[in-house]
Amino acid sequence: METDQTILERCDLWGCIQCGKCTGGCPLSFKTTLNVRRLIYEALVEGDVNPDGMEELWDCTTCGTCVLRCPKEVEPVDVIVALRTELVDGGIIPPTIRDALTSVFRYGNPSLMQPEERADWAEGLGVKSISDGADVLYFVGCIPSYDDRVQKVAKALVKAFHKAEVDFGILGVEEKCCCNEVRRVGEEGLFEYVVEEQQELFSSCNVEHIVTTSPHCFNTFTNEYEGLDIKVQHYTQFVAELIDNGKLAFTGELNKVVTYHDPCFLGKQNAVYDEPRKILQSIPGVEFREMDRTRDRSLCCEGGGGRMWGEGTNPEERLATSRFEEVLSVGADIMAVACPFCLLTFDLAAKAGGYDEKVQVTDIIELVAEVI
Repeated sequence: METDQTILERCDLWGCIQCGKCTGGCPLSFKTTLNVRRLIYEALVEGDVNPDGMEELWDCTTCGTCVLRCPKEVEPVDVIVALRTELVDGGIIPPTIRDALTSVFRYGNPSLMQPEERADWAEGLGVKSISDGADVLYFVGCIPSYDDRVQKVAKALVKAFHKAEVDFGILGVEEKCCCNEVRRVGEEGLFEYVVEEQQELFSSCNVEHIVTTSPHCFNTFTNEYEGLDIKVQHYTQFVAELIDNGKLAFTGELNKVVTYHDPCFLGKQNAVYDEPRKILQSIPGVEFREMDRTRDRSLCCEGGGGRMWGEGTNPEERLATSRFEEVLSVGADIMAVACPFCLLTFDLAAKAGGYDEKVQVTDIIELVAEVI
């Protein structure tokens, strides 16, 4: 495949010392032929990598473990994204990912859902439009807007906002995909197109503060929407502040043993570790226990980087399934998450592995909503 620019020129790889920590730390390396070190080696030696026939490129979840492990501050995941960009530009793309991208362009979401249905979940909840004026824009996200299971998370967060008397609004039918995953599967042009539209929308609504459901939205608004002069928080950060300030109080108890799974795009990529734990430990009756792999060692659920849209190689062996052995080992009744991707991925893995009768998978804000 001919390219206008080599991978070596597009990604700053000169610091690589071929130590192999990127591949050694990759959570997908044990179940796929994906080898980040080899890709960087080929780029350094040959000046480029030919991605044709490299099906394993779609296995990467862009979790960021390789970036954290690199002792030379190289960002190996950039190689994966750059190679995917070449494939997308050349029309070589898995059908399910192609369909998701087409849906984002046509409908503003990756799920082929109609834009006019985006705010149906909020009917009867007393949620106003941000265009009517509000201190906070609640950016709901695609999955919480359309998926029946994750809509419960959005409703729980709305309940907490009302309880704390937060002045908030939503974009409603005008909200579109944040495009965090769009960029990571290599569709840079669509990402830039949507970013421009979103920026104009935020500006027209005089948005000064955004709270997101998803770490993926939080990540891309915080780190990739260039020139976005708006305060952005993941909901766990915002809710932790509400608790600290005495604006959100608990009236009930939750007498359960709870553990927490750090989402990659909240933890590894943005170092938000303490706030989710503070919320859980603030809930009366909760006995909080840590699993072995936590914080920057947390095991990727395998949902990010476009993996929610495609099977990749070896789909039968999911990382999420092995996570439940850790949950059971600490005697937890509940595994709390703070990401729609993690919630759906672990829900599916729990049912497939028969763990759903032993462990409840739930979002942190759902637990909060139970006791406020």
